[in-house]
Amino acid sequence: MKIITVIGSGLIGRSWAMVFVGGGFSVKIYDNQPGQAAKAITEIRKQLEELEEAGMLRGELTSTQQLALLSSYDDLAQALEGAFFVQECVFEQLEVKQNVFQDIEHLVGKDVILSSSTSCLVPSNVFSKVQNRSRCLVSHPVNPPYYVKLVELVPHPETAATVMDTTHALMTKVGQAPVCLKKEIDGFALNRVQAAIIAESWRLVQDGLISVKDIDLVMSEGLGMRYAFIGPMETMHLNAPEGLEDYMKRYGEGISRVLTSFGPVPDFSGEGAKNIINEMCELIPSDRQHLSARMERRDQLLMGLAKLKKEH
Repeated sequence: MKIITVIGSGLIGRSWAMVFVGGGFSVKIYDNQPGQAAKAITEIRKQLEELEEAGMLRGELTSTQQLALLSSYDDLAQALEGAFFVQECVFEQLEVKQNVFQDIEHLVGKDVILSSSTSCLVPSNVFSKVQNRSRCLVSHPVNPPYYVKLVELVPHPETAATVMDTTHALMTKVGQAPVCLKKEIDGFALNRVQAAIIAESWRLVQDGLISVKDIDLVMSEGLGMRYAFIGPMETMHLNAPEGLEDYMKRYGEGISRVLTSFGPVPDFSGEGAKNIINEMCELIPSDRQHLSARMERRDQLLMGLAKLKKEH
């Protein structure tokens, strides 16, 4: 019960590998492109050493000890040997994922848990070519998983309760914050909530009510300050003298009124979209250099927030 296989050595695959070795598990990384899994370990080494230097390395092992738990494979059968849990991280293309899991199933025992990192494909589609679907689920991380600990566990309609329990325990052990959906739904929970925020933010900008810069401040300097530590349900519960029921008595009618005023789903690709995109690109140009710098800044800020949350 100590070996985990990560399928795919891109950004998410590397992040999962770092999370799992941080929890003390041996991780076998597989990539079907020869040499890519080995390159991934080189990149992970650099990241783990930087994290150790910054005092942000997860787990109780040193970076050297964690690296010793990593191995790379170009052969799928070898990569799967001895694993009790498989985390797939290949391209977000349904057919690719279906074929990968079909191949995996022929090479592992019936009790090995098969988990997908998909962010938008429902389990019933991802695992449609798998014979034994009771051991299959989606474990959807948030990018970057090393700093943002949430992972959504989404069952296939046939997933066994013990598989959900085992995966929840595993994710908790390696320091993630797992949440369990009771059944599959398009977008899962996180992306559905995110889509609602995106849609109303987009509408407010498109209708000329607020700028791109200021709608981002509504979240980063307003709602996001609370939501970094407590969610919308607890926020409501604490925002009225007698809790959630009291909050809804006071504000429920107003919330309903606002919700009925929401417009249709915005057009994210029409003429109006171009204006929003241009406004965003004036703030942060979309060339690789500027975007990479902002991504690095994002990760540094998330690291700092993760450290603060850990201390509290």
